[in-house]
Amino acid sequence: MLAETLDGYLRHRKDSASHIRDLPCGRDASDLQWMAYLASTGDDWLVITGDGRIRKNGAERAAFRQVRLKGIVLASAYQKTPIQQQASFLIWRWPDVDTLLRLAEPPFLFELPMNREAKIRPLPI
Repeated sequence: MLAETLDGYLRHRKDSASHIRDLPCGRDASDLQWMAYLASTGDDWLVITGDGRIRKNGAERAAFRQVRLKGIVLASAYQKTPIQQQASFLIWRWPDVDTLLRLAEPPFLFELPMNREAKIRPLPI
């Protein structure tokens, strides 16, 4: 539901959002496989994930850097929040994400906190 809601919001801007299950690599793809797929498309991707482990696995971090991805890790509080509130909050914070996309050079990984006043925090990759 999160990807579909975000997609509906982004369509008016001529952007889109997709869930990994809807990509050719599929939901069962390893992190290395979906990163390779995203790189192979030549498109400009922003990865939004609730899986912060990506920043702790050396091979995945190296692949993330190599393919110059842009990423947002949803803070752990999102996992404890009903999905409709997650979607609402992500859209509410989208202007902050837009600013980040304009200012930060890929590759990058940031954490989006579940607090309206908290700043988006850079994560090491």
